[in-house]
Amino acid sequence: MTISEQIPNGGVAFRRRGEGATAVVFVHGFLDDQSVWDTVIDELTTAGIETIQLDLAGLGERAGASGPFTYDQLAAEVGAVVDGVGKPFVIVGQSMGAPIAELVATARPERALGLVLLTPVPLAGTRLPDDVVEPFRSLGADAAAQRGVRRQLSVALSDADLDRLVSVGLRVRPEVVRALVDCWNAGLDDAPEPSRYAGPVLIVRGSHDGFVTEDLVATAVSPRFASAQTLVIERAGHWPHVEQPAALAAQLDGFLTEHATGADDNTAADVRPQGWTNAFASKSADAFGEAFADDVVLEASVLTRPVEGRDQVMRVMGTASGIYESLVFTQEASAGRRSYLEWEATAFGGMVLRGVTVLTKDADGRIVRAAIHHRPLGAALRFSAELGERLTEIADHFYDDGGLEAGGR
Repeated sequence: MTISEQIPNGGVAFRRRGEGATAVVFVHGFLDDQSVWDTVIDELTTAGIETIQLDLAGLGERAGASGPFTYDQLAAEVGAVVDGVGKPFVIVGQSMGAPIAELVATARPERALGLVLLTPVPLAGTRLPDDVVEPFRSLGADAAAQRGVRRQLSVALSDADLDRLVSVGLRVRPEVVRALVDCWNAGLDDAPEPSRYAGPVLIVRGSHDGFVTEDLVATAVSPRFASAQTLVIERAGHWPHVEQPAALAAQLDGFLTEHATGADDNTAADVRPQGWTNAFASKSADAFGEAFADDVVLEASVLTRPVEGRDQVMRVMGTASGIYESLVFTQEASAGRRSYLEWEATAFGGMVLRGVTVLTKDADGRIVRAAIHHRPLGAALRFSAELGERLTEIADHFYDDGGLEAGGR
């Protein structure tokens, strides 16, 4: 069922489909509107998600909206919708919608489970010279020119899709067209290098996209992310979501399955799925690594002394998550950049462990300190000994079966 809602006092309307615990937010690109995502959403098979679509200011049903038409303003409006929905989310942005999606995810690291950049223009701008960018600035109210650009930058648009996209583009006022072009060409002032978004990233381009080329992605987009996955949709140009919607939906389903589903299996209703809880669900060292700052410190009652540094901590946590037979986060509280997660787990054939984890994060949302308190003592000591057996190269960080430090064996 599709429901239309509006942000109070903000004037931003959006559509939502599904009733899942995770939102998938779709941000369209230049001269488009929210309808460009309809077929992709119809093709998605991932369970447990709710999809969100909206028109950016100056486009679609919001063609009469006033500016400024800047990345900061557009991201603020999309962010207001995300906050209104109030769920953990994956955000998908196409073309100039990709930088907007990045800004929204960066500002909400606790709830941003993943970022998908489809044929993305760089956050720092394309920086095309005036003689190259002026034809784009002049597209407003020019049906023939818009049709020509769409044909030039696509390989598989049907006549019906082309007619529909041109009709959508003609709704945009010429002065708004110019402002939006200036926005994506100039980019964000002082765009951070690297990106401040530390979560999972999928970058998708069309095999025949003459605008967002392989070289542009390789030099100006993917290097900004620590662990971005990049893939290509064959027989697609700048609009893979319209040209090859089934192929794109299949890739989105894979990304969502890996990063946005399964969180419900290990979090109670009052606990927000987040990087830490999702990493336990996936039992992956790399998933933990995506949540950590480089200088993260791990303290725990199963450790004889702290473990320091991203690589070491992610190995310990990846190994620890594999020992648990089950783990559910039952309660959550937060104060500033510190959050508290209560949990219950089983290991070793049903042995029950309980505890509290305290996470401290930096301004970018990365975990800089994790303190894990286990109980009861006997189960904690057995857990520590098992870690020592599996991580022999740092066995002196753990206790043996008798509760003595490994270094004193």
